[in-house]
Amino acid sequence: MFARDIGIDLGTANVLIHVKGRGIVLNEPSVVAIDKNTNRVLAVGEEARKMVGRTPGNIVAIRPLKDGVIADFDVTEAMLKHFINKLNVKGFLSKPRILICCPTNITSVEQKAIKEAAEKSGGKKIYLEEEPKVAAIGAGMDIFMPSGNMVVDIGGGTTDVAVLSMGDIVTSSSIKMAGDKFDNEILQYIKRQYKLLIGERTAENIKINIGTVFEGSRSEEMEIRGRDMVSGLPRTISVRSEEIEGALRESVAVIVQAAKAVLERTPPELSADIIDRGVILTGGGALLHGIDMLLSEELKVPVLVAENPMDCVAIGTGIMLDNIDRLPRRRLG
Repeated sequence: MFARDIGIDLGTANVLIHVKGRGIVLNEPSVVAIDKNTNRVLAVGEEARKMVGRTPGNIVAIRPLKDGVIADFDVTEAMLKHFINKLNVKGFLSKPRILICCPTNITSVEQKAIKEAAEKSGGKKIYLEEEPKVAAIGAGMDIFMPSGNMVVDIGGGTTDVAVLSMGDIVTSSSIKMAGDKFDNEILQYIKRQYKLLIGERTAENIKINIGTVFEGSRSEEMEIRGRDMVSGLPRTISVRSEEIEGALRESVAVIVQAAKAVLERTPPELSADIIDRGVILTGGGALLHGIDMLLSEELKVPVLVAENPMDCVAIGTGIMLDNIDRLPRRRLG
């Protein structure tokens, strides 16, 4: 029994794992629940996510990745180990080769941390690839042709914007403004406007169910519950899509600005290709209502949401694993 190669989309919000020959076999939140007294890992993934904001004092639910990079090394390693063991991909005498995706502008120290975590969790050779490149491949773009492709990958911790041609990145930008920040903006808005404290889970539900970033494109209402800051008692209020659009306006403007900056640095021939082909949106943030319309209006080019935006990076790792022998130049160490 030989080990199977695996591709990992190590995201701030979710970890997706693609096993060669089996497709995407795991999609779980990047959360680990730990007992503070004994430092024992109690739960990982979906099980741990249910505990966020609902645990007694000695149990903490940690998200070990922040802004696309490892914030807590030991917990990340424990999480990867747990997921890889769960998949049963190790061979009798061999270890799997692992391809991991990272944001475009992380430092060599951060790259090394990702590589070490993967090695300790049972990988033989570790390959690192840049996220927007893998996302573009997963979205079905042919980035190996001499023509311009633009991708905006909005994840949980970072948004990566890149123009690709001839199989590599021509211009790119990575900003720490993505899904988590959107949730936080909604949380802060409810706190300021209604003097009501809500949790991250509730903020995320508001974003998914009634949120929009394009003025006038959605008009829905939702009841939410939280703790009143004045009386300290539970209270129910209803919020509207229009309010959420206002709360997210500044954050989304940062992403629009980053996309504009990348386009401004793009060679004119490639810019012409992008007008023809449009911009592809990937990552969970691509599902945010109205983001495609807003970007299209601001950038003056067609903007399309990829077919399975959440899975693009994982699908891309699968395609790259099939051609892994052509990738040695990016291998670290």
